Amino acid sequence: MSTDARETDVIVDFVFEEGVLYVAVANIGERPALKVSCRFEPGFHGLGGSVEISRLPLFRNIEYLAPRKEIRTLVDSSAAYFARKEPTKLQVTVTYRDELGTRHQTTIAHDLGIYRDLAYVVPESRDATE
Repeated sequence: MSTDARETDVIVDFVFEEGVLYVAVANIGERPALKVSCRFEPGFHGLGGSVEISRLPLFRNIEYLAPRKEIRTLVDSSAAYFARKEPTKLQVTVTYRDELGTRHQTTIAHDLGIYRDLAYVVPESRDATE
């Protein structure tokens, strides 16, 4: 890897775990990211449709995102998300600055439709008497 390679790299990704969708902002680089903001097109809702996830303060301005740090929030169960006919094709534009003040921007395309028909096992809840 060359010494001029970008040492800060911020992404937004969707995570599917046991039938639940999450969205995460992550600095996958080796240096901090500053003033991170994310713009989703189109916007989308979660938590039973009650919250516009794409407009949460988390996505408006993260002053400091440490190297290798991820911040994740719950979107919804995949069944509820798809039942509401929320958008499956999304683009997110991520903007941030590195420690030198250089502005970086990247656009990432996501297709949440890939999660629609995935099989998963719902873990058994623990017995309250244990």
